[in-house]
Amino acid sequence: MSDIASAEKFTAKYKDIQKEIATVIVGQKDAVNGVLTALFCNSHALLVGVPGLAKTLLIKTISEVLDLKFNRIQFTPDLMPGDITGNEILDENRHFKFIKGPLFANIVLADEINRTPPKTQAALLEAMQERNVTVSGKAYPLDNPFFVLATQNPIEQEGTYPLPEAQLDRFMLNLVLDYPSFEEELSIIKNTTSNIQASPSKVLNAADILEFQALVRKAPIADNVVEYAVNLVSKTRPGTSRAGARVDELISYGAGPRAGQFLVLGAKCHALLNGKLSPDIEDVRAVALSVLRHRLVKNYKAEAEGISVDEIIKGLM
Repeated sequence: MSDIASAEKFTAKYKDIQKEIATVIVGQKDAVNGVLTALFCNSHALLVGVPGLAKTLLIKTISEVLDLKFNRIQFTPDLMPGDITGNEILDENRHFKFIKGPLFANIVLADEINRTPPKTQAALLEAMQERNVTVSGKAYPLDNPFFVLATQNPIEQEGTYPLPEAQLDRFMLNLVLDYPSFEEELSIIKNTTSNIQASPSKVLNAADILEFQALVRKAPIADNVVEYAVNLVSKTRPGTSRAGARVDELISYGAGPRAGQFLVLGAKCHALLNGKLSPDIEDVRAVALSVLRHRLVKNYKAEAEGISVDEIIKGLM
């Protein structure tokens, strides 16, 4: 199949996925698009939102639409690394046998990732980066494709262990779920208080996803679009020649090179999902907020004046 035919198939399958997800999830189109973008870029996403915005349901629905193995891990303060990676046990012949943990799946939902101690967070983040887990000095490869979706509740800070910036950087996208509109909320209440149960159909399997991940990588991109992405990232770094006065005034630390990689990959995916064979600057801008918002650290002045990271990024664009 030619790349053009693959791109057309990709766009068509994406529309089918959206249609199936919409049978269960009302609204939240940006979050759905973001999760699928991270998946097709062979990366991971962090979903942030107050309780009751269907973060967990959204991820579960996406796993039902994709013919992949799905595991959900509820992160708690007493969760240990072995509880997610797996453990070695002595079998009846007194030989050590490895019992796989819930990380051995294609889609892993790390629910409330900031509720578990750093040791367990680190085990998850190692798996995300290395695509394997190490137990008793032996590495075990994870399934392919492997995709982590983590959720975080931004308002309950008691008993939480916030992810450090270096670990947040492992997530390609930080997706913020907002309250539904009045019409959307009406539809949600009607759908969830009746006895009608929607069951979405499966649209893609693992082989399709691996094909589309390769297609995203192969998509051609013009030099000026790459330069725009790199320039945008470099402008977030205070104290450098490209940073403006506002960044120097409000930001403590800017984004690293990984942000530029994800901007370019995200732009390629966004273009293909929308029927274009090559991304332009608008595609970079479309993914910039979710790629950059968790990579910029505000200083005390920005906090005191109530200026959000999103406002600063929009100013840079």
